Amino acid sequence: MASLWFDERDAKFLMYEVFNLQDLLEKPPYEDHSQDMVDMVLTEALKLVENDVAPTYPDEVQGKAVEAVFKDGKVYVPEAYHRLWQLYYEGGWGTLTDSPEVGGQGFPHTVAGLVMNMLSAANMAFIMYAGLTHGAAKLVEVFGTEEQKKIYLENMYTGKWAGTMCLTEAGAGSDVGALKTTAKRNPDGTFSITGTKQFISAGDHDLTENIIHPVLARIEGDPPGTKGISIFIVPKYKLNPDGTTSDELNDVITGNIEGKMGIHGNSTCTLNFGENGNCVGYLLGEERKGMRIMFQMMNEARLEVGMQGLGHACASYLHALDYAKERLQGPDVMHMRDPEAPRVPIIQHPDVRRMLLYMKSLAEGMRALNIFTFYCMDKVAAATTEEEKDKWQGYIELLTPICKSYCSDMGFRVTEVGVQVFGGYGYCREYPMEQMLRDQKISSIYEGTNGIQALDLLGRKLGMKKGLYFMNLLGETQAAIAQAKGIDEIKEEAKIVEDALNALATTSMEFSKMMKSNPFVPLINAYDFLNCMGDALLGWFHIWEAGVACKKLKESPSEKDTAFYKGKIESAKFFINRTTALVPAKAEILKKEEMSAMNIPEEGFAV
Repeated sequence: MASLWFDERDAKFLMYEVFNLQDLLEKPPYEDHSQDMVDMVLTEALKLVENDVAPTYPDEVQGKAVEAVFKDGKVYVPEAYHRLWQLYYEGGWGTLTDSPEVGGQGFPHTVAGLVMNMLSAANMAFIMYAGLTHGAAKLVEVFGTEEQKKIYLENMYTGKWAGTMCLTEAGAGSDVGALKTTAKRNPDGTFSITGTKQFISAGDHDLTENIIHPVLARIEGDPPGTKGISIFIVPKYKLNPDGTTSDELNDVITGNIEGKMGIHGNSTCTLNFGENGNCVGYLLGEERKGMRIMFQMMNEARLEVGMQGLGHACASYLHALDYAKERLQGPDVMHMRDPEAPRVPIIQHPDVRRMLLYMKSLAEGMRALNIFTFYCMDKVAAATTEEEKDKWQGYIELLTPICKSYCSDMGFRVTEVGVQVFGGYGYCREYPMEQMLRDQKISSIYEGTNGIQALDLLGRKLGMKKGLYFMNLLGETQAAIAQAKGIDEIKEEAKIVEDALNALATTSMEFSKMMKSNPFVPLINAYDFLNCMGDALLGWFHIWEAGVACKKLKESPSEKDTAFYKGKIESAKFFINRTTALVPAKAEILKKEEMSAMNIPEEGFAV
């Protein structure tokens, strides 16, 4: 039976037939990793998902909640998570792409992205514990002193210790610069940390012997705003002189865990630092460089959030497809008036097929967008010149807010349609669809709301290197479009994609001018512009994949592969004609100086 959590065939098509990852496997730093090794990793990861991770997904079993619990000041995760944690780290999944120098396996980021895709689909609440741990450890690896690396890296990369990310406060969410957590210098070079952080994912739990908190705080006397923020390593338990965990708490007190709409297995905590004046923190990197350092982890986390949207979209689609093949309802449309006509699976009904193709085209398009971004990381690692490295790094900078925002929003839309395919059963806990919908919603909110991502794209990323990264990306799309224009079956779709990308280029230039004359117009429309960019880029990936599929069909593939390639072509046509084709018209609307959002008086929203 095919997996209901991950489409391995589509993943390999993307890796080997579209991006040609095998070419990178012949070059440093990946020359020791063969295609067989990559395939083995995906196979073993899928076994882990099917046999161990997915069975722990339901947040209710036999009427009982499966969730993180706060009791007597301590946090307890679902019991099954303890075994998963052990399996995850014993299998080396926590350091798949990291350097062998820190105990990693050095696989391409593309491979790790696909593994993340399936793990996020099968149990997002669990995998967040491991994802945050890796992100916190990476901060130490990149910015820590040699002594800090010696103390923390092995313990965190092996899962003996866990990690978090502590930014948000009650009055400082998106406005991080307003934080009130302080750091007071101690004579021994350490700092006393005082403050409260909230909405801290995986903030406290019983999975590990210690939890390492990277905490943003302002050293007493440093300037206000983000320029005055530093970052500190704050362990849950104090460390012994030899770097091992002591029995003494480091005055990091869990105030509560949130009761949430979804991801019930993940403990979202309020953490109080230094309530008793006894919380010790260790400076990470340079003073007043906290935001720059934390962005290393935030960008990693934002890509992981995009993968969460992708994971739920893929799982929702595969579950809906499986259900639609089995669920009998109504006669065939050609025999609707015949009361004696046999009932048929709902996949034969036109409207259900429309919903399924909508889900398929978005899920596969989002996979291409996300995995291409991870592929860009591999191109950076393999680059032989600074110019080449800068080009691929520029793509990562530009695509990160789109991966996070577009995929978290569209992932929710796909799960929503998945519920619809199931009908009334989709709304009930008998099937996992309603939980996927609940779990997915948070992705558009945390790690920088999607509105913040849109502002980041418009205000920072499009203008980087005076627009060079954006123009390079548009140039990158031309090869696939040119190839598709020479294929009769998809040449019209190629023109649609080209027009959409051109409309984006024109709109971005108009917005650049408006930022000086009437900035409210681009700011009001930033979110819609980001989504237009997502629609156009997915059009590019679809036409790229369709072009490859058309070529493969000429090679007389097997019956199964023929169906797969035809599916790619029809998926591309569906998305491009129904979604990408709308981008030029939407772009024209965005350029209009329509100011109702600013002109309406506050009292006008409701009287």
